Amino acid sequence: MKTIGEVKQANEAELLALPDVASVGIGLDEKGSPAIVVGLARENVRTQALIPQELETYPVTVKITGQLGAQ
Repeated sequence: MKTIGEVKQANEAELLALPDVASVGIGLDEKGSPAIVVGLARENVRTQALIPQELETYPVTVKITGQLGAQ
């Protein structure tokens, strides 16, 4: 079984190519379990429909983060 980091890395480029996806990271879901967290620059129903609820047994959580930039 792949680690959550390996699954994130394997799917990151594809997720980042979706409209309004600003980030892909690792965090916790609402149950406190490890999850892949997809940050959206703004709410986008079409993009949210394209993001899977799970990647290789790991839950995927979507959060509206706003546009991220270097500081």
